[in-house]
Amino acid sequence: MSTTGNTTTTEQAVHAALATVDDPEIHRPITELGMVKSVVVLADGRAQIGVYLTVAGCPMRDTITKRVTAAVSAVEGITGVDVELDVMNDEQRTQLRRGLRGDSAEPVIPFAQPGSLTRVYCVASGKGGVGKSSVTVNLAAAMAAKGLSVGVVDADIYGHSVPRMLGTSARPTKVENMIMPPQSHGVKVISIGMFTPGNDAVVWRGPMLHRALQQFLADVFWGDLDVLLLDLPPGTGDIAISTAQLVPNAELLVVTTPQMAAAEVAERAGSIALQTRQRLAGVVENMSWMELPDGTRMEVFGAGGGQTVADSLTRTLGAPVPLLGQVPLETRLRECGDSGTPIVLSEPESPAAVALRGVADRLTTRARGLAGMSLNISPVRKQ
Repeated sequence: MSTTGNTTTTEQAVHAALATVDDPEIHRPITELGMVKSVVVLADGRAQIGVYLTVAGCPMRDTITKRVTAAVSAVEGITGVDVELDVMNDEQRTQLRRGLRGDSAEPVIPFAQPGSLTRVYCVASGKGGVGKSSVTVNLAAAMAAKGLSVGVVDADIYGHSVPRMLGTSARPTKVENMIMPPQSHGVKVISIGMFTPGNDAVVWRGPMLHRALQQFLADVFWGDLDVLLLDLPPGTGDIAISTAQLVPNAELLVVTTPQMAAAEVAERAGSIALQTRQRLAGVVENMSWMELPDGTRMEVFGAGGGQTVADSLTRTLGAPVPLLGQVPLETRLRECGDSGTPIVLSEPESPAAVALRGVADRLTTRARGLAGMSLNISPVRKQ
């Protein structure tokens, strides 16, 4: 390597450029993560960059190569860039994990810690078929589009559908015992469907469900999230109980349709908050009406179910439970879910998208901060 002042200055500029390259999964500079193996600038201005991948089968190797090439190519005096990829050894991966998660022997759930600033919403329903997953992915996409850092846990182990609705078939990357979640439309997502071959059924009993949810919350490296949404299975079974145990500060968001039969069941899903001591964020009424070409509304599933649930839960819990929004029944909402692009992104001006963005706005108006949290301090008396 040349030691002339000119080359040294160029190498320093290359290091500075590499500090602007974020790892696509961890979202931190590769220089900070110990991923830069070597930097050599030849006399003709060609840069040779060595980069460590976290694992041999890293799915983002091409993305990392392109980002490094683009960043270094922009440095004055660089005539070309060669990127050579290597793989971290066990010791380097251990150092990476410690740098990201600390040196704790057992993984902890960051969202359950007293100082967590992440808002956690459990999207629940009394019965299936009310559009709970559609509401979840659209709320997540709408929040991410506002610039928030958002994650989604597909906690419906038996009926997982979130990856398809967010348009991702990517597999998570594992670094030691730390799982890097795929990202789609700016949303980090984890689902049991990412670990099962094809469309195989998951046949598990309660303890295995609890362990899977625990791993999704503790072993996945979520980074610094503003909002985490959990798409719960219908009803008040194992996962609902486990969620309350693992993330006691999570808030419930109940989804129902206007139909009274669905509303009655939704009340049961919401009233679990009495036993788990969770806060109810509110109720979302889905499939509220269908807008006809002449501008009139057809109430396919009746009317008033969402407000009925909100009023009933308000009486039961003794605290206000608002109806956060009413989402019209639209064919495009289903079609966008099947194609993997939420309607709030693909058709933002549609009535359903406007209603869902309104719910997202109401859930995120409370500023992320320390209000209401115990700061573990005691007043000091003046001497």
